[in-house]
Amino acid sequence: MTKRFLAAAAFVFLSSTVTVTVSATDIGATFETACPFGGCAAGISLSYLGEFVIPTGHMENGVEFGGISGLDFDAATGHYLAISDDRSERGPARFYELNVDVDASGLKGVSVVKQVTLKDKNGEPFTARTVDPESIRLGKDGIYWGSEGDGKALLPPFVRVAAPDGSFIREFKLPEGFAPTADKSTGIRDNLAFEDLAVTPSGDVFVGIEAALYQDGPNPSLTSGSLSRIVRYDGATGEPKAEYVYPVSPIPQAATKADGGNDNGMSEMLALDDHRLLAVERSYAQGFGNSIKIMMMDLADATDVSAIASLAKNDQRVVPARKSQVLDLRAIGLVPDNIEAMSLGKAKDGTDVLILGSDNNFSASQKTQFYAFKILRRPQQ
Repeated sequence: MTKRFLAAAAFVFLSSTVTVTVSATDIGATFETACPFGGCAAGISLSYLGEFVIPTGHMENGVEFGGISGLDFDAATGHYLAISDDRSERGPARFYELNVDVDASGLKGVSVVKQVTLKDKNGEPFTARTVDPESIRLGKDGIYWGSEGDGKALLPPFVRVAAPDGSFIREFKLPEGFAPTADKSTGIRDNLAFEDLAVTPSGDVFVGIEAALYQDGPNPSLTSGSLSRIVRYDGATGEPKAEYVYPVSPIPQAATKADGGNDNGMSEMLALDDHRLLAVERSYAQGFGNSIKIMMMDLADATDVSAIASLAKNDQRVVPARKSQVLDLRAIGLVPDNIEAMSLGKAKDGTDVLILGSDNNFSASQKTQFYAFKILRRPQQ
């Protein structure tokens, strides 16, 4: 057993997991995690409100709709912003304004209100494969959005602020060690970079990577997890303030297809307050499909690892984010697709809701899928 594996395993075992298993998926079925991390003030309770699907191939303004990888609620309009991860190949890099028709009786529909083209620093639409939009949040001075970059093309990931019309306002500073490298000694792995974005009530911004940087250890496997970094930014300045470790779990399901692949990673996160967040762990196994687990994490006592160049070669004591399972979509009887988007919001009747959305990868074998849950109880300060 290598030192690298021992480090990864230790982080996983330090995480705390509380699981509540329920099997009903009728509208109104409730799911409760009473005391995550052993703290009942962090309890969360959800009630299922249903599913709505937009099939692959649906067109909007002459451009194929899909690739939904981030979602956030705009209280000013009552609509949701949804970003597409189209790399300006089917149409210009873009986000949508969506109307989500949901109330306490259930999720009835999702429709496009508006489509907005994202602009580069020169005020032009992004050219093909120069951007990979994966996340979107409303901030105090604009729309915060993240690009995963491209490890193979040595294209760094970024977080930028856009105006409502998609034009560039400013860019956050990329911390040391995240830029891709040709020899893969440090930096992001291809397609496993800036996947997650969260904005706290105080205005801080969290950015998470899907799995470990090269210098921090391996990807998840069936027997070990992966050490994902979360960057905490000062939202007003775009300067990094801290970095934390999120222990991505081992891959939960082996491929059932001969020689099939499988993976697991953190595909989205959402701030509940200034230190507690929800995170989506999204796994895929060929021949089986997706496994989607929603975790609650707490960063209150997590170690700032921004000064640690390599987690795999580190001898200092590191406390990762604590995490506790809130919901396993398959365990409650749902058949989730590639969930990459998550937002808190308000239903038409004022009900607090949690909305999940899937990235269909523009594949005929997948779909753009939305789930809605009523929030019966959420963590208290």
